Amino acid sequence: MKDANHLKRYTYKIIANDFSLAGKGSSDIKKNLKILGIDPKVIRKVAIVSYEAEINMVIHSYGGELYCDIYENKIVIVSDDIGPGIEDVELALTEGYSTASSSVRELGFGAGMGLPNMKRWSDDFEINTQKNGTKIFMTVLI
Repeated sequence: MKDANHLKRYTYKIIANDFSLAGKGSSDIKKNLKILGIDPKVIRKVAIVSYEAEINMVIHSYGGELYCDIYENKIVIVSDDIGPGIEDVELALTEGYSTASSSVRELGFGAGMGLPNMKRWSDDFEINTQKNGTKIFMTVLI
């Protein structure tokens, strides 16, 4: 596969604990991909990984940004948040494991499927975490 040209970038600011805006960025990404004529199967994968990343930032971080980079042959979603980092990545990737508070769970979030779904629906998945933040790269091939 050749190195693809970068075509477009969408950027969304994510605010910690703001559930009123949670999902807005991923919904906008989905809408824009439809306008661009991207295959619905690709859009579905991108919608899942971007939504899970966005919700995880709202729940677990102090805020951050969600990026969607569109190339000729792939879409890369980047979740770049500010602290506190993920203490045990392997455990966090376990389905059903969650550190979400009971108040978040009462809202219907925090089931422990965010990171597992991001990994499952990405063609390539990379996570870098430190105490000052976590950056996740999720690639979906077109």
